[in-house]
Amino acid sequence: MAIVVRNLTKRFPPGRREKEGLLAVSDVSFSVPEGHLVALLGPSGSGKSTILRIIAGLEVPDRGTVELEGRDVIGVPVHKRGVGFVFQHYALFKHATVARNIAFGLEVRKWPRAQVRERVEELLDLVQLRGYADRYPAQLSGGQRQRVALARALAPRPSVLLLDEPFGALDTKVRHTLASQLRRLHDEVHTTTVFVTHDQEEAIEIADEIVVVNRGRVEQIGAAEEIYDRPCSRFVASFIGNVNVLEGVVEDGLLRLGRERLAAPGLAVPPAAGELVLLVRPEDVEIAPAGIAVAGAGPEGAGLEAEIRHVHYRGDRFEIDLDLGGLAVRMVEPKPVGRAAARQPGERVRIRFHSHAVFDTPDQHDLIRRQMRSLGYLE
Repeated sequence: MAIVVRNLTKRFPPGRREKEGLLAVSDVSFSVPEGHLVALLGPSGSGKSTILRIIAGLEVPDRGTVELEGRDVIGVPVHKRGVGFVFQHYALFKHATVARNIAFGLEVRKWPRAQVRERVEELLDLVQLRGYADRYPAQLSGGQRQRVALARALAPRPSVLLLDEPFGALDTKVRHTLASQLRRLHDEVHTTTVFVTHDQEEAIEIADEIVVVNRGRVEQIGAAEEIYDRPCSRFVASFIGNVNVLEGVVEDGLLRLGRERLAAPGLAVPPAAGELVLLVRPEDVEIAPAGIAVAGAGPEGAGLEAEIRHVHYRGDRFEIDLDLGGLAVRMVEPKPVGRAAARQPGERVRIRFHSHAVFDTPDQHDLIRRQMRSLGYLE
């Protein structure tokens, strides 16, 4: 393994109004195989940047170890760890040209001038900035500056590349473009890479593996498909991708969602009476006109009765807001299906869930909703 993190714990000292310090990282462990690109994904304040800074040597943990290529680096200075670091806000030298910014780390290491010039030209080609060598940061766009920062970090051929929200200061379109370019660069240079992000689409698109972090702890580790389709906690199910969060109650073997009741066995809910939370992704909701049976979704396949509240056209799809017995449910339909069906507000329909996740304890439900709203995943 190129990176092995074991039992990291970090608490920051208390402020003037705090009795206890902030527990930013709590017993975090994970590993990164050589040449892999791994995302640390979580909401703001989850501890992911602190974990990255500990790996880089910019923070010292209270407990735990970090191994880089089999060497314990706790206590090793930053410049001796063989790590490249890219910050969110570029940190370029304003009065140096693009070429001099990229060459800086090589000149500090006293590389011969000819080798520095050759390496700078190689990296300008790699980040698609050929012809920009003599420009200054103020003459570049945000995306171009971030590519310069990436080239500078790669210049001394680090064994590990760490990126802290590298595209967070950019607009959505540029961010997605640079994310795909980062994946392409990684496939060319094969540098072991860990990047921090709160953008789950970004992580799903480019990471070999995702480490989901929440409140200083690791919630789940796995490939994007595994985390999306088989979340091991309610937080992961809520945070990764869009999801409907439905509060329900099991009573006498039936599940009550709002004013609707249906046979619980069809939804794999706990048999014991009690509260639960059902999480259903919008793409896993199927709709059919009232009066038409929907297989496997309630008594005699009748499905759950719902009313269409709003229909949103999103270019490549329709998003439909439903009222399910007083509960809000969002679903998506491909453009051809939605256009042919011509859904209308007020229309009564029957729905079923193709796939879902069930969690039978209500703790942290409000916290999940607040985190999702803060990141724009819930209206």
